[in-house]
Amino acid sequence: MKKSRLLSLFMALILALSLAAPFASAAEGSSGSAILDGMTVDAKAAILVDPDTDEILYELNAHEKMYPASITKVMTCLLTLEAVERGELTLEQTVTASQAIHTGIGDNASTADIKVGEEIRIIDLLYAALIPSANEACNVMAEAVSGDINSFVELMNQRAAELGMTGTHFANTHGYHDDNHYTTAYDVYLMSKEAMKYETFRTIVSSLNYTMPATNMHPEERLVRSTNALISNWNTRGYLYQYATGVKTGHTPEAGYCLSAAATKEDRNLMSVVMGCERVPGTTGSEGFTYFSETIRLFDWGFNNFSTQTMLDDTKRDIPEVEVTLGKNTNYVTLEPQGEVTALLPKDISAENFEYDYTLNANSVEAPVEKGQQLGTISVSFNGKVYGTLPLVASISVERDPWLYRLDRLQKFFDQLWVKILLVVILVLVAFLILRRLFFRGRRGRYGSSYGGGRRSRYTGSRRRR
Repeated sequence: MKKSRLLSLFMALILALSLAAPFASAAEGSSGSAILDGMTVDAKAAILVDPDTDEILYELNAHEKMYPASITKVMTCLLTLEAVERGELTLEQTVTASQAIHTGIGDNASTADIKVGEEIRIIDLLYAALIPSANEACNVMAEAVSGDINSFVELMNQRAAELGMTGTHFANTHGYHDDNHYTTAYDVYLMSKEAMKYETFRTIVSSLNYTMPATNMHPEERLVRSTNALISNWNTRGYLYQYATGVKTGHTPEAGYCLSAAATKEDRNLMSVVMGCERVPGTTGSEGFTYFSETIRLFDWGFNNFSTQTMLDDTKRDIPEVEVTLGKNTNYVTLEPQGEVTALLPKDISAENFEYDYTLNANSVEAPVEKGQQLGTISVSFNGKVYGTLPLVASISVERDPWLYRLDRLQKFFDQLWVKILLVVILVLVAFLILRRLFFRGRRGRYGSSYGGGRRSRYTGSRRRR
């Protein structure tokens, strides 16, 4: 009997665990992987975000220190584009590569073969940094923006702080390994999202290749190709993703394989970051590059399991009414939300899972009330997170009843303290005058016979005759 009960309890526990759907954050394993809808995300850190709402759909060690490798170039190009936006540079402006071009880029670094003394445009440097991941192009841009590389690195850290990248410190412009050069998956998302606001950046990171024009050091054009296998299959085949729109790869022995990526499907945008990925042992050619395959799986999971849902709009009806005083033909008004709150949520979530919080300006309002007049606010939340707040407005207009209004004004007039005092004084005065009149009238009635001649005299004496 005891065994039967234990078996039933065990089966119930298994059933409960199987029904628990993962959302926002997945369970972590000792290997640094995470279970995601029956799949394993093979990365030391990862994150999947809806950039339109900043809603995190999935995360794994997203705030832990990681080495970014060449994803660093996103920040370098972002600062260059911001300098262009401020008018300090132009995309067509030509700059000259100095002796500092090879500072800290390391041996066997990825380059675009830019030479000392080469005159090259800003737009070509941006393409060189983001497409073939040229380290030296980043140093040239750094000097163009800040005058020298060290000042530019300081600017990188300043901008990171402004973007809320609290787990980041940059030590160079390109990402060649330095123990003091680190970031987090979440911080990479923040700077990638900021960079994707620029049309020039979006165009570059979604390009398969680019032809750099001839320069004083290169008499012939140079064709550079993308290192992002989600975009281009030139170097690595088998990972093309039709919805991919960027962003940047990175790899060093210390950082592993890293990828910041963006994708758009049916007007829905997602951004992902995977860091610290390893190539599958024993694979050759284009096989085993998990930073591409895991990114694709993240995107597919996000697109397949989440949808944009309307959490709150003017169709919501179960909202408390507000009492209306002095109203004509009605003594209340119904409320409705003004606007709309939408969010990317699991497809199996419905309105029954949402929580609403109402705040009314007052329990009652005096007529007239105009349709659309704000009388409160309403917030909608899910899993303890507030997704938005909308005004609560009157759904109809309510006219003021003129007779009720006059009576109310009269009542309010007599409710004033000074009026009450004045009325008491008047009543006391009237009472005094009445009592005084009554008192003195009583006295005249009582003593009137002593002084008047109401009666005829009875004197009968005769006159004396002379």
